[in-house]
Amino acid sequence: MVVIVGAWLMLAACHSQRATLDADNPLMPVAPPPHGMEEFFKDAPQPQPARVRLGRWLFFDARLSADSTVSCATCHKPEFAFSEQTAVATGIGGQQGSRKTPSIINLAARTVIPGEPRDPGPVFSWDGRVTSLEAQALAPIADAREMGLAHGTMVSRFATIPGYERYFKEAFGSSEVTAERIAAALADYVRTRRSGNSSYDRWAYGRDSKALSLEAQRGSDIFFFKGRCATCHTGFNFSDGLFHNIGIGWDSATKTFKDPGRFAVTQHPADLGAFKTPGLRDVDKHPPYMHDGSMATLKDVVDFYNRGGHPEVRNGRIAPLGLSQADVDAVVAFLKSLNGEGYQDRSPTHFPR
Repeated sequence: MVVIVGAWLMLAACHSQRATLDADNPLMPVAPPPHGMEEFFKDAPQPQPARVRLGRWLFFDARLSADSTVSCATCHKPEFAFSEQTAVATGIGGQQGSRKTPSIINLAARTVIPGEPRDPGPVFSWDGRVTSLEAQALAPIADAREMGLAHGTMVSRFATIPGYERYFKEAFGSSEVTAERIAAALADYVRTRRSGNSSYDRWAYGRDSKALSLEAQRGSDIFFFKGRCATCHTGFNFSDGLFHNIGIGWDSATKTFKDPGRFAVTQHPADLGAFKTPGLRDVDKHPPYMHDGSMATLKDVVDFYNRGGHPEVRNGRIAPLGLSQADVDAVVAFLKSLNGEGYQDRSPTHFPR
């Protein structure tokens, strides 16, 4: 009788834990793209709800790092549009990286213009070192300065967490834990972080003339025309998906770049100091800016382009713009109008044990 009662209590406790987990991180249909983004996401891979739920836990689970202190969300913070307000990322043991944490919103859809001869294909990170969201999910986990967890150790660690078995089975058909499955779940969660229905979207796509301030409307005109910002910051996510050298990180004394950028991947001289054009959705949420976090405010960024970029490293696409201070302020107002909705989230309170 004691054994039966004990077994019943254990079973009841197990069901109670599952109910708590399911209530905290429920299985839900994937939300449609927010207003203004429907056309751009129509051909994007569709995330699977069970994988999204699993990926959400994994994204916020610090056990994905070697010392269980750092999760994906440590640097990709939801409140900062899944970036952070520091110049560079900080990983396990307080180790600092050399680059700004890029936002992960709207990564599910490609941004390169069809037929663009320089199209590198689907690439991610500042230097395009990875070619899929799945690879992008795994790269920082194994990086010694970021999360420092070897993929083999990661698999064995999560395979011994009983609470995750049920959710791997729901997501993939069996409870087996593999690096590929962890990557797939994380990637599907990232695919649901979509931003739209901003003031700009309601004005530009919804034809709501009152959605955007007059200053931001003027900033939009400057952005697309006189300022030529859309030469690179184009498309729904305001990025051409290509790599450009605008002189950031150039050392005038040594005549070298502190960070070689795309060159480290391709070894092509033309790629030295070049970085991927960042998207501008919710850019107001995560100063400082540039790949090295060297510019404190959006105004600093617009002023940089207004001056014509770096005086010693001239990009053929960049030239002095002759904008007035009022023009600069208007462009900044436009950039702030790109703050949207649809990507917001919080960390689950309870995790599988």
